[in-house]
Amino acid sequence: MKQFASLFQALDATTAQSAKLAALVAYLRVAAPGDAAWAVYFLAGGKPRQMVPTKRLKALAQEAAGLPEWLFDESYEAVGDLAETIALLLPPPTEPADLPLAEWMALLLPLRALPPDEADARLRAQWNMLAADQRFVYFKLITGNFRVGVSRLQVTHALATVSGVDAKRIAHRLMGYTQIGRQPQAADYAALVAPADGDAGAPADGAAGHPYPFFLAHPFNQAVADMPALLGPAADWQVEWKWDGIRAQIVRRSGAAWVWSRGEELVTDRFPELADAALQGLPDGTVIDGEILVWLPGEPGPRPFADLQKRLGRKTLTPKLLRELPVVLVAYDLLEHAGQDVRTQPQHSRRALLEAVLQPNPAAIVAAPAGALRLSPLLQGADWPDLARQREAARGMGTEGFMLKHRHAHYGVGRTKDVGVWWKWKIDPMSVDAVLIYAQRGHGRRASLYTDYTFAVWNGPRDDPSRTLVPFAKAYSGLTDAEIAQVDAIVRKTTRESFGPVRSVEATQVFELGFEGIARSPRHKSGIAVRFPRMLRWRQDKPVDEADTLQTLAALLPESSA
Repeated sequence: MKQFASLFQALDATTAQSAKLAALVAYLRVAAPGDAAWAVYFLAGGKPRQMVPTKRLKALAQEAAGLPEWLFDESYEAVGDLAETIALLLPPPTEPADLPLAEWMALLLPLRALPPDEADARLRAQWNMLAADQRFVYFKLITGNFRVGVSRLQVTHALATVSGVDAKRIAHRLMGYTQIGRQPQAADYAALVAPADGDAGAPADGAAGHPYPFFLAHPFNQAVADMPALLGPAADWQVEWKWDGIRAQIVRRSGAAWVWSRGEELVTDRFPELADAALQGLPDGTVIDGEILVWLPGEPGPRPFADLQKRLGRKTLTPKLLRELPVVLVAYDLLEHAGQDVRTQPQHSRRALLEAVLQPNPAAIVAAPAGALRLSPLLQGADWPDLARQREAARGMGTEGFMLKHRHAHYGVGRTKDVGVWWKWKIDPMSVDAVLIYAQRGHGRRASLYTDYTFAVWNGPRDDPSRTLVPFAKAYSGLTDAEIAQVDAIVRKTTRESFGPVRSVEATQVFELGFEGIARSPRHKSGIAVRFPRMLRWRQDKPVDEADTLQTLAALLPESSA
């Protein structure tokens, strides 16, 4: 644990990418394979389930520190991070020991299944073996909140440096490595850094069900008038709708089919109709990239993302649920064909292969063919202004705008230097003017500032004397550091009540909130849920009584849920 804690400190202490890479490489060169296996898991985004309930962990730490509850809570509020708070408050270790990370994980993982009394005794014994800096990492792992400023791409490059294997091959090997519930072993790390075994074909270098690293687009926010100079003629680009669902790959190999989400979660059991469709309709040695959507038979477009969330939230997929919320994969790229990796072929060639796989008869290709596997339609336009006019129909189609893919683009890895070959050209977000009513402190460097806000709209028109503010969204992004400092001062001056880390504030500030989607939601007090809310601007020019209403939000609902 000492080595891993030192690596965490080195990564957390710098923003320089070269320094982070050097720290990763230095650790991986000397770490035992079992420790390296777990380190790569955590640093690449793996998150084991919470091992001890937070409430019980706080109670144990408070007791060990000999503090009253109010003082522990005040300390937590000041620090802003539970793991750091506990590490700082606990008395010094009485039986220090330096166990490897892999051994610590073998001690930690059984905690979840132990009776509370036995788990508590083990916790007390374990933290008495660790110094404060190691305790911080230890509690981060226990609470399932391990985060450090390292990207998956940096981990990939560090592994490539240590192993001498091409970074793209490493990225492919890492797919599925961080899925929930996985317990990496020394042999898994050895497979990550093993010498390349031939060409970069997918099946030759890993498990049959492995997907490829996802290629991500960059946002395009330039004016239409500037697009010819920036992008060239529209004819050089493949234009598709930007679907609002779950990005996924379907892998069809060795007589079986797997469905993977972009978060590297194996979700085959959540979408059995997609696996069945792949087994029945795709040839062996095929990998397709696309978007999972709820799409009812006969409807011209997909259902809102909220309907897909209903399905994701169910532990059991009943026949009724499968009937009411059927999913499709709208396919827009082909990554493997006849067992061969085709990612380096140009976009237009991959598209032709995809059409041949999904619709052997080109004349049969339509916008939304029947079946669980559907071809993402291409849009045609005389020029960029023509395409911009077509893009205005996105919201009615249940999409977020357009994807622009250069006809000669290769399929890259992540959101990397392949800038300019895939762009997401989204429509402007929906927005309303809302009132700040609650505030909570942030985390990390913002732990001492109120940065996380709850916003409300009125439940009646201005001439209704009985109307009240109804909360409908939380947001924490969109303000500058200077604006955050100003809002923090206002929160402190206008606090009405405190509920643990949350403060209720007087309704004095209005903000314009933007969001990508909106849907009915019986789980929310407002009856409405919005997707990806963020602050677009601080409306210091607008009185609170002129903020928007629930009726304004309802008018933004798609026709299918209005």
